[in-house]
Amino acid sequence: MRARLFYLILAGTALALQAAQPAFAASCGGWAAKMEEDEGGSVLTASVCGGPKGDAHLMLTCFDTPVLSYDLGATGQQLEPGISGSFEFKADGKAVTKTLQLEAMYNYFVVDLAKADPLLDLLRGKGDVSVSAAKYGQTSFPLKGSSAAIGKVLAQCGKARPADGD
Repeated sequence: MRARLFYLILAGTALALQAAQPAFAASCGGWAAKMEEDEGGSVLTASVCGGPKGDAHLMLTCFDTPVLSYDLGATGQQLEPGISGSFEFKADGKAVTKTLQLEAMYNYFVVDLAKADPLLDLLRGKGDVSVSAAKYGQTSFPLKGSSAAIGKVLAQCGKARPADGD
């Protein structure tokens, strides 16, 4: 009985996620920088969605240093806590490889970057960026608007984050 209930809940969740897919796909035109809620309050985040269903995301935030997050979307639903992966980012004939760690709370892969990291330069390019890993396949994201959105986030690096209610 429990297993049956679990599968019914899982199926209902999958249907709800599928119903939400067109909304994601429609908003995958390019990067944007806006305030997003985080566990510690609001944080300026540059983000873009991509992939065939529009459910994968790249997100850049910055506190003391830039942090890039990669949400695999539907292909990342069965990730094991504590894993990491080598991901190759390719755009405009250039490639940068980074090891990303799984952030179990959000189920995103993350990497800390330097403000002058070659990956940030690559992400501020033109066209599309592909992100690939042997175990997780390849996803493409548009770079339209990335330079301005990433520039806004990087301008906030090292600045104190306002406390909730401020």
